[in-house]
Amino acid sequence: MDTSEARNRKVVEVEKFELEVPETAHQISSDSWFQVAFVLTTGINSAYVLGYSGTVMVPLGWIGGVVGLILATAISLYANTLIAKLHEFGGKRHIRYRDLAGFIYGKKMYRVTWGLQYVNLFMINCGFIILAGSALKAVYVLFRDDSLMKLPHFIAIAGVVCAIFAIGIPHLSALGIWLGVSTILSIIYIVVAIVLSAKDGVNKPERDYNIQGSSINKLFTITGAAANLVFAFNTGMLPEIQATVKQPVVKNMMKALYFQFTVGVLPMYAVTFIGYWAYGSSTSTYLLNSVSGPLWVKALANISAFLQSVISLHIFASPTYEYMDTKYGVKGSPLALKNLLFRTVARGSYIAVSTLLSALLPFLGDFMSLTGAISTFPLTFILANRMYLVAMNDKLSLVQKLWHWLNVCVFGLMSLAAAIAAVRLISVDSKNFHVFADV
Repeated sequence: MDTSEARNRKVVEVEKFELEVPETAHQISSDSWFQVAFVLTTGINSAYVLGYSGTVMVPLGWIGGVVGLILATAISLYANTLIAKLHEFGGKRHIRYRDLAGFIYGKKMYRVTWGLQYVNLFMINCGFIILAGSALKAVYVLFRDDSLMKLPHFIAIAGVVCAIFAIGIPHLSALGIWLGVSTILSIIYIVVAIVLSAKDGVNKPERDYNIQGSSINKLFTITGAAANLVFAFNTGMLPEIQATVKQPVVKNMMKALYFQFTVGVLPMYAVTFIGYWAYGSSTSTYLLNSVSGPLWVKALANISAFLQSVISLHIFASPTYEYMDTKYGVKGSPLALKNLLFRTVARGSYIAVSTLLSALLPFLGDFMSLTGAISTFPLTFILANRMYLVAMNDKLSLVQKLWHWLNVCVFGLMSLAAAIAAVRLISVDSKNFHVFADV
């Protein structure tokens, strides 16, 4: 830990050429590929998995949902490997997504990428706060049904806990044991959701798997669900995560990605498919609201989902925290009073704004759709293919170039269509529910 600052700006010998490492206030090149794999797996099996039965399978049905998830897995692995392979492009370590885009395209694309990434991560974190608040509310209604406390109250409580955790954990590598805790928490709510859903499915043989709504509504919900598919597998911050892995960074990152998209996706598949099998088109967008079983078991699962959401939010907020810490020259011990005060003000303000927006518009499925449409599609698929095309132009055959251009065009059209569908969903929900709704 005491040597991290010395590593922040230096030149290291990698594969017989000098590799420049940019300045950062956070720790880099300190984690094993296995720890990085757990960071990625934590993201993919966050409490968001409790929503995929309702936000992916219900709009798409069995065929569309299963095929869509498998295709999204393969396509997402491919797109992420493109980004990972560019981490040391041009003899420079690109520890931020915007650094990589800026190195290839220039300052303008640096700013555009940072804007897209900030929106992406901000909306993901709003979703985590909504999830955490929903989990707390689910615990409350298990034992009290007086409606004295509503969802916005629980979202506010979740925001306070997230802020406290953000102040206490200085950077991504410092999560350490919390990744193990996150894994245990994920296992708890996933196992509970699977077991209780399976029990309900056995006892409730009649289910409706038809896609609901008029033709026009089906079109919009299916398009929105496509955005949810890519949202499920992608962080929009792969270079930032890759920055923490030890040398050789590309080889180790590839190991982490293969783990994420093989072993890591299995729990998500299981809870998504079994949840939809059990409840069909009536599946809730938060699966634990659909299950029946012992109160203490459901309470345990919801508390686990709440705590895991707090940890996951810290992962997705880390690029923003790194930016603030580096820009304002945070140095020295993370426990130094001035550093604690800075984190309290800077990170507390960021969480406060996120919490306010989450309580204002607590529509989880809509947040997932809009995030996937306006930021995950461009960052993970459009920009990844375009950057790889530019960076490796001389090494690619004509067929390979056409393939990457095809990806850029197809995902560009999908992003536009999904954005329109997501805005429509938010508009409809905003008419059906007032601001600070108790949904």
